[in-house]
Amino acid sequence: MRNPWKHIKRASALGAVALAAFSLTPGSASAAPTGPEPSPSVVGGTRAAQGEFPFMVRLSMGCGGALYTQDIVLTAAHCVDGSGADTSITATAGVVDLQDPDAIEVKSTEVLQAPGYNGTGKDWALIKLAEPIDQPTLKIADTTDYNEGDFTIAGWGADAEGGDQQRYLLKATVPFVDDATCKAAYDELVADEELCAGKVDEGGVDTCQGDSGGPMFRKDDSGQWIQVGIVSWGEGCARPGKPGVYTEVSTFAEDIKAAATQLDG
Repeated sequence: MRNPWKHIKRASALGAVALAAFSLTPGSASAAPTGPEPSPSVVGGTRAAQGEFPFMVRLSMGCGGALYTQDIVLTAAHCVDGSGADTSITATAGVVDLQDPDAIEVKSTEVLQAPGYNGTGKDWALIKLAEPIDQPTLKIADTTDYNEGDFTIAGWGADAEGGDQQRYLLKATVPFVDDATCKAAYDELVADEELCAGKVDEGGVDTCQGDSGGPMFRKDDSGQWIQVGIVSWGEGCARPGKPGVYTEVSTFAEDIKAAATQLDG
């Protein structure tokens, strides 16, 4: 298992040097969003427009996610505590401003964590909602064809390492990092299950604490958004030589589809 003091799972942290920031488990609750004006950056990003990424979901334990179906959220395994009935999670969707009165809030009913998840690889989970959210969903990649080029990242997480959670959804673009380069940065990279992205040489753009479970996505050949990654972990945030590490969605596409069917059963 990864050394939790070195590699930060990107769930919510409540302080710049809080123990939760360096743990393999997320904070117990979402940090209060900052306001009234957003920071200019995801790290290194800009504010997303209302409706730009309508599939984005904020989860109350301090993670992100995406609508896999209108009543199932795809997020990271390390954001949840095992599988089973769970009514403790609130999903917020339909807005970029978490304080928007038009925000849609729906409670969870059940969680399905990736079978065999032990903190290394397999970092995906599904959250069943009590009722559908009337927003577009985000399809997932089932081949490696889109695991290259530039990706979009978005989330309400910290805009700097150890920073505060954000009130407004922030977005940025990060380039693909090949396995060999990423392996040089992280010996424990599970190359068959994880995908890396970021500006390796200069750093400065990355997901951060509170972005865990959110999607990394790009346009497919038909111009539609497709999810290729799930925000998982990294050493710090936006450090030179330390790209972000994402669950490789295409590796688990069939497992995710089967799990969704199980939740709907």
